Amino acid sequence: MKLVCRILIFSAKLTSMNAIEKIALTKIKGIGPKTTRLLLAYCGSLEEIFRSTKKELSLIPGIHKSSIDLLLSKSYLDDAEWEFRFVEENAIDVLWFEDAAYPNRLRHCEDSPLLLYKKGNCDLNNSKIVSIVGTRNATHYGRKLTEELIAELRHLGVLVVSGLAIGIDHAAHRAAMQCGLETTAVLGHGLDKIYPYQHADMAREICSRGCLLTEYASGTKLDKTNFPMRNRIVAGLSDVTVVVEAANRGGALITADIANSYNRDVCAFPGAVDWPYSQGCNELIRSNKAHLINNGQQLLQLMSWDEDREAVTSTGIQLPLIMELDADEEFVYRYLKDSQEVGIDDLAAYCQWPQSKLAIILLQLEMSGLIRALPGKIYTII
Repeated sequence: MKLVCRILIFSAKLTSMNAIEKIALTKIKGIGPKTTRLLLAYCGSLEEIFRSTKKELSLIPGIHKSSIDLLLSKSYLDDAEWEFRFVEENAIDVLWFEDAAYPNRLRHCEDSPLLLYKKGNCDLNNSKIVSIVGTRNATHYGRKLTEELIAELRHLGVLVVSGLAIGIDHAAHRAAMQCGLETTAVLGHGLDKIYPYQHADMAREICSRGCLLTEYASGTKLDKTNFPMRNRIVAGLSDVTVVVEAANRGGALITADIANSYNRDVCAFPGAVDWPYSQGCNELIRSNKAHLINNGQQLLQLMSWDEDREAVTSTGIQLPLIMELDADEEFVYRYLKDSQEVGIDDLAAYCQWPQSKLAIILLQLEMSGLIRALPGKIYTII
């Protein structure tokens, strides 16, 4: 009865589902997204979860006794009420995973957050969403690639997602706003702070031209483990993740791996073999974890977002590129054209070449924008 009375105080301020209850469930240790979905399945609603008795909760399989005790103790309620006041005072939207405004692409990821805090106004269900990630040690070349890529996407009205970090993230947000596109910055902390601190002005600008997004409540301590966690949101929000520059380790590669696990497209720009911030991109391409792209047009073709292709024959192939192929490249290309999709083993058997030679030819055709690699070392024409 005490819980019901305290919640009713705020009932006039709430939408279809009580915001305090939504926040409260994220405050209970041991009750994460999977357990909450289980509770909802058995109890039927948030309200019924909080009304359930210990005996009723104990009958639900997979719920630990310690979590039940915490749920019944109501010890989390003060924190939830404080957080609710914070979001109201700061014009922050609370997006529950069942809400219509919750990003639909992310909703279908099994480890998606139950609740997101959103500051700003942009459509997280835009018809076309691109995540752009890369190293904090971005070069002039990497920033230029980012700017040119976004400039080629501007006519589509895409939403550009990144992580507000130094380097490629910063370049992506800045280029999106300069092109008049909305951009979303996914944070690894609550909305009571901005990290890195030097991006505070950019964060304010993003709020007026997009939004800041996080699963973390205010007061969350800066913890390096939060940032790899937020990368799953960067990957899950979008149709495709583009890696611009990346070393052989780091957050960009984590994001690419997560995107692959969600069966989302991943693209990467190739770079010089001896340049440290190309190693990650080159490895993604070599291992067929990312499609090789050289420009925005190739991304548009991969995603089937470009309906106005120029210099195209009736078969959809760009003539100038075909004319530049040598005999071996044309031999492979013609076979792929006739076969639709071919594995590298079958292709090597047909050509009767060692795979080392074939791999070089396939890479050249991919860089020319004529073919693309699919998971499992399968190749097809574009």
